[in-house]
Amino acid sequence: MDTDDLGLFGPGSVTWKVHDEPILIVAGLRSLYLQALHPRAMAGVAQNSNYRSDAWGRLIRTGTYIDTVAYGTTAEAETAARGLRARHARMRATDPFTGEQFRIDEPDLLRWVHVTGAESFVSTTRRAGLSLTDTEVDAYYAEQRQAAALVGLDPAEVPGSAAEVADYYRAVRPELRMTKDAAETALFLTAPPIPWKVSRPARLGLSLGPPRWAYLGVAGTALGLLPPWALRLYGGLGLPTTALSAGLGVRALRLALAASPRSWWKSPIQQAAKDRAARLTAA
Repeated sequence: MDTDDLGLFGPGSVTWKVHDEPILIVAGLRSLYLQALHPRAMAGVAQNSNYRSDAWGRLIRTGTYIDTVAYGTTAEAETAARGLRARHARMRATDPFTGEQFRIDEPDLLRWVHVTGAESFVSTTRRAGLSLTDTEVDAYYAEQRQAAALVGLDPAEVPGSAAEVADYYRAVRPELRMTKDAAETALFLTAPPIPWKVSRPARLGLSLGPPRWAYLGVAGTALGLLPPWALRLYGGLGLPTTALSAGLGVRALRLALAASPRSWWKSPIQQAAKDRAARLTAA
């Protein structure tokens, strides 16, 4: 394994610029609220995941995978993705409306999870104050096609620009709805069990479980950052004032996290990647 390999993206990429932001904890939560609105995707999670009994463990594993793809060596990213594909290939779920059994690694479901994740990351960091041009946003989506390929998607069938993401959302919106599983998951995401102590995982941000009121603030901000059409599906009005308050909240959270010790929110995988980049620059 090449220890000086900079992986799929590297220090000049928009991916490294976006994923260097501690506010990704809010972005990740936003993506989960969004993903829950797809009935088949939500059924796949509800019927195959132990997220209720191991919420923080699942968060750690997901964060580690995302960091490995963004910052790991090419071999590390490919190994992580190979394991993920193998796990997904064994899983089946039942459609809550038709009763049809389906594989959870269907391209339509993988694409939904990928797009909502990428869009949440780039839109949340931008709303939080990260300076990104429209060209950089498009470059981020184009770069993330490599991550999509790792989970088994054809990159050509994955949105590669902000305009393509907007078109994709318009096309998929008729399939989205509030289901019992989505409502229960949203409630769980908003008020999960808070452990007394959590080891420092990638993107979690704190070594001790935050007080419930603080977590509720984070969850409320993530929910408020959803597109207006998604907020309406959750029963909210999706008014401009909601977006304004969420925008102010996420900027304040970014400033607070940026002022905290970087060891609280920078993962070992990310630090190792930057160390490799520094070695190559020195050489």
